[in-house]
Amino acid sequence: ALFPEDEFPGACDNTLLIAERADVSLEFGKILLPQFPVPTGHDEASYLRHLVMEGAAARYGDGLNDVVRERIDYELRVIDDMGFSSYFLIVWDLIRYANEQGIRTGPGRGSAAGSIIAYCLGITKLDPIEYGLIFERFLNPGRRQMPDIDMDFDERYRSEVIRYCADRYGTDHVAQIITFSTIKGRQAIRDAARVLGHPYGVGDKVAKLMPQAILGREATLTQCLEQPEADAEANVKDWFSGAAGLRDLYSTDDAVREVVDTARGLEGLRRQDSIHAAAVVISPVPLQEIVPVQQKGDEAEVVTQYEMHGVEELGLLKMDFLGLRNLATIERALELIERTTGERIDIDAVPLDDPAVYEMLQAGDSMGVFQFEGGPMRALMRNLKPEEFEHLIALNALYRPGPLGAGMHTEYADRKNGRSAVEYLHPNLEPILDTSFGIMVYQEQVMQAAQAMAGFSMAEADMLRKAMGKKIPSVMREQQEMFVAGTVKQGHPEELGKELFGFIEHFAGYGFNRSHSAAYALVAYQTAWLKRHYPAEYMAALLTASKRDKDRTALYLHECRSMGIRVLVPDVNRSEMDFAAIEGEITFGLSAVRNVGEGVVELIITEREKNGAFTSFQDFIDRVDLNVLNKRTVDSLIKAGGFDSQDTPGVGLSSGISICWTRPYRAAALRRWDNSACLVGPAPLWRKWRSRSQSTIGTSASVSSSRRKCSGSTSPIIRCLVSRRPSA
Repeated sequence: ALFPEDEFPGACDNTLLIAERADVSLEFGKILLPQFPVPTGHDEASYLRHLVMEGAAARYGDGLNDVVRERIDYELRVIDDMGFSSYFLIVWDLIRYANEQGIRTGPGRGSAAGSIIAYCLGITKLDPIEYGLIFERFLNPGRRQMPDIDMDFDERYRSEVIRYCADRYGTDHVAQIITFSTIKGRQAIRDAARVLGHPYGVGDKVAKLMPQAILGREATLTQCLEQPEADAEANVKDWFSGAAGLRDLYSTDDAVREVVDTARGLEGLRRQDSIHAAAVVISPVPLQEIVPVQQKGDEAEVVTQYEMHGVEELGLLKMDFLGLRNLATIERALELIERTTGERIDIDAVPLDDPAVYEMLQAGDSMGVFQFEGGPMRALMRNLKPEEFEHLIALNALYRPGPLGAGMHTEYADRKNGRSAVEYLHPNLEPILDTSFGIMVYQEQVMQAAQAMAGFSMAEADMLRKAMGKKIPSVMREQQEMFVAGTVKQGHPEELGKELFGFIEHFAGYGFNRSHSAAYALVAYQTAWLKRHYPAEYMAALLTASKRDKDRTALYLHECRSMGIRVLVPDVNRSEMDFAAIEGEITFGLSAVRNVGEGVVELIITEREKNGAFTSFQDFIDRVDLNVLNKRTVDSLIKAGGFDSQDTPGVGLSSGISICWTRPYRAAALRRWDNSACLVGPAPLWRKWRSRSQSTIGTSASVSSSRRKCSGSTSPIIRCLVSRRPSA
C-alpha cells in the first residue's frame, strides 16, 4: 500500500472525510461581469441609453435622423438582450477617466468601431454609418459571446488607467494575466544537445539548419521533417523545402537523430511565465475565489495563474489595455505646437480631406507616419496615389501578407488609377464593392455580399465570414448549401450561386477587418497631418518617442535633414529633457544622450532654471551634484557636444576627465579644473582641437571630425546628422 496503516494511521480515512466535506463546482459558460454602479432611478440598461442619447446629441446634433435613431435602438436592444449593458458602461467609464485626466485615447481598435453605441459613448472616434462599418462584425446577436473592446492609451499613462480600474472595482478584483513562452525548435535542439552531453557546436550546427521564420512564424521540427499535405499552407511547404539539409543530417547521423528526436519532445513545452502585455481581468468577486493568483514580491503586479483563454472560459471579463507609442507622439507634438504657437489643436477635429496631406503621401513622403513608413508601403503609396481617406483605409487592409502575395494591392492601384477596368461579378455587388473598385478587400464586404445575394441576415453572414476564415471542410459544405439555396430563393440561377460562393470564398481568405483598418487609418492621417503642417514639432516628438532606439533615431534624424530641419547638438544650457522644437529647429534632448539618465538631466535643468545658464565647464562641475554625476555621464555629455557652446574643447575635456576622475583626486581635481595640473595631458590636444575646429564651428553640416572619432554617447551616424550652432 502507498500509505500503510501502521505507518500512517488514519490517513486513508481522513482522506475520505476531506473528500466528502469538499464541495466545489466549477461553472463554465456563465458570464461574470462586474456590477457597474449607476445613479438612483436607473438600471444598467436605462443608464446606458441615457449616456448614449447624450453622446448622440453631441455627435449628430439634437435632431437625430431616422437612420441614426434606428441604428441606436437596434444596437441597444441587442446589447440589453445579451446582458452586456454593464460591459459598455465599464469601458465608457475607463475612457471617460482617461479623457478627464488628459490621457490621449485611440480612435478604436478591432471591430468595436462598427458600433454606433461605442461611437456615441466616446469609446471610438469614427462614425460607423459614414464609413459603412457593421455592428454584427463586432457583436453577433446569434451568438452570446462576450464583446471585445481593446483600448489604446498614451503609452506613458497606461498604468495609471489600470490603477484607476483597480481602485474602482477593488484591488482584489483586478489583476493582470499570465502568459507563457514555449520552447521553440532551435532552442529545443540546443537544450537537447547540451543535456545529452554533446559539444555546443553540435546543437548549434543542427539549429542553424532550421529554415528562417516567415513573417514572425517559426517552423516546428515536425514541419521540417515530415512531407506536408497537398493543401497545406504555402509557409509550411516553404519550411519543408528549406529544411533539406536538416533532413539529410537527421537520416545519416545517429547523434543528430538522437538530438532532434529528444528536441521534438521538448518543443512546445512551457519555458517560463511573464505578464501579458495588455490583458487585465476584472471580477465581480475577489479573484482568489475563482482563479489562483500570484505576486512575485510585495510591490509586484498581481497576476492570474490561468492564461488568457482559461480566464475567458471561466466567464471573467478580460480587457486589453494597450499602450500605443504613436498616441504619445501625437500628444507630445500637440504640446510642442502649443508652446511654439500658443494654439491648442484638436487633432480629432482636423479635416480628413486636406490636399496637402495627400500630396505628401502620394510622394511616398511618409517616414514617421503611423502604419505608412515602411519602404514597400511607401512604394505602394506612390503607385496607388491616395486622394481621400477611403484610400488610406484600403492601404491598411491591403498591406498584409495575404493580399500582397495575391497581388491585390497592385490590382487595386491599377483599377483606382484607370490602368485596369473595374468589373463586378453581379450588378448587386456594385454598391458593396464600388469603394474598393470591384475587389473584395474587407471582411464586412463578405457579409454584405451574403446579405445582398443570398438573403442572409447579418448574424448569418457573420457566421459565414467566420467559417470561411477557419476553412473547416464540413462547415464550408454546409455554408455553401445555405448560400446557394439563398441565391436561388432570391431569384438567381443555382450556377450563379455556386460561382458567387467561390468568388466570395477566394477573397474571404484575404479580407481584413474594415473597422480596425479605418480606425488605424485615422491615427495614420493624424500623424501625416502633423508632419505636413508642423514638421519640426512632430519630428521632435517622434525623436523623443524613439530615443532609446539608436537605429530608429538615426533614421529620423536623416529624415529631418531631408526635410531641411536643423537638429542641434545636445547643449547643457539649451537642451531640455527631450527633443524640442524652437523656431523651426530641433534641440537634441539631453536624456537621449547615451549614459545620461533622466534623473541627472532633471538636476541639470533644475539648477539651470534656478541659478541661470552654466558659464563654463568649471561652473557646471561646481553647481551640479557630483554625487549624482559620474565619469561616464560627464564624458558622454562632453562627447555629445554638451559644452561646445561654451567654446570648450571636447577632446581636451574628454581626455582630461579620464585623468582627473580618480579617487582621491576626483573632487579636488574637478573643483580646480582650470588648474594646469589637471590639463597636463590634454593640453596638446586642446591646441590641436582649437586649430582644427576653427573652420568647422558655425557650419550646418556635421559635427567636427574630432567628435566623429568619439564613441560612447551617440552613434557615429547620429553624430553626423546633428548640427552645431555658431558660437556667440
